[in-house]
Amino acid sequence: MAHLIVSQVAVTVPVGSDLSIRRSAFKTCNLSFQDKSWARIIPLDLKTSTTRNRHVICMSVQQVSAPKVSVSPLELEDAKDPPLNLHKPKEPYTATIVSVERLVGPKAPGETCHIVIDHDGNVPYWEGQSYGVIPPGENPKKPGTPNNVRLYSIASSRYGDSFDGKTASLCVRRAIYYDPETGKEDPSKNGVCSNFLCNSKPGDKIKITGPSGKIMLLPEEDPNATHIMIATGTGVAPFRGYLRRMFMESVPTFKFGGLAWLFLGVANNDSLLYDDEFTKYLKDYPGNFRYDRALSREQKNKSGGKMYVQDKIEEYSDEIFKLLDGGAHIYFCGLRGMMPGIQETLKKVADQRGENWEQKLAQLKKNKQWHVEVY
Repeated sequence: MAHLIVSQVAVTVPVGSDLSIRRSAFKTCNLSFQDKSWARIIPLDLKTSTTRNRHVICMSVQQVSAPKVSVSPLELEDAKDPPLNLHKPKEPYTATIVSVERLVGPKAPGETCHIVIDHDGNVPYWEGQSYGVIPPGENPKKPGTPNNVRLYSIASSRYGDSFDGKTASLCVRRAIYYDPETGKEDPSKNGVCSNFLCNSKPGDKIKITGPSGKIMLLPEEDPNATHIMIATGTGVAPFRGYLRRMFMESVPTFKFGGLAWLFLGVANNDSLLYDDEFTKYLKDYPGNFRYDRALSREQKNKSGGKMYVQDKIEEYSDEIFKLLDGGAHIYFCGLRGMMPGIQETLKKVADQRGENWEQKLAQLKKNKQWHVEVY
């Protein structure tokens, strides 16, 4: 996208004054948002110059781009195919927990954690792939054998939260079950792996497999493509990876100039995941990013019922269908129960437009525009 540069001004850019990106994501980069420290020099598509103890960026008066975090390109950037199943269940890789951070507020139903894992570059991945996690202990159905592998979508770009390609992040909701008669928690049925992960401490060891998955890979042949992302809860994980690659990282071989549109459905405002990051992208890249939230316990749909993600899709259905007709990719990730309502909404919209939804869906799949990962 070209911009007419009227004049050039040199400005000193603080990285923290009003930014709300999680500090944890930048710890290894020595950036502090609490004390408004200056960032290390960050390459932009603009002329930069450095003076002692400060960094000066020459910017157009009309177009001031947000600084991105520079990354050293990994070999993954040159690979034609994604890494797949480098570590299998019989020979998992032993990684180390770096950090566990609660993502949700006090009024959120349940607990969701952001977990950073150090794989030391030995389990590389592409955005949209998953790791398998083998929780400690025996398989209750097969005594003497390890627990089964649980799959989790990776919630970071291939460079990880430390931007060096040596970590991966998971977005995990703690699975807790309640006795329907007593209403009390039943620890005997609690999710083995999710509780293991959420209870982990820095330095703990974790057995991982993978990476796996090709359905949710981010196609990058066209850097100006449109990507419509629809998530419920922790289904936002792969989309966080996409968006960090698009808007947070300065990757020499990937310059995103298209539209990324995220729909996120959760219970309430306290349940929003990575909202600070997404809100910042919205501020910094208003022409390339859209962000719509569906809060089922706080918002009403046009019929007066609870606002679910499919209601948001219906609200913008004309735009979405036009974008799909223009070649946009659409992604769905979250609980399996999200899809029937979404499919029903899309069919209703297609009928209103005089289109056959089954035929349209078949064409989207044939064109590889339709990406679904539910669990």
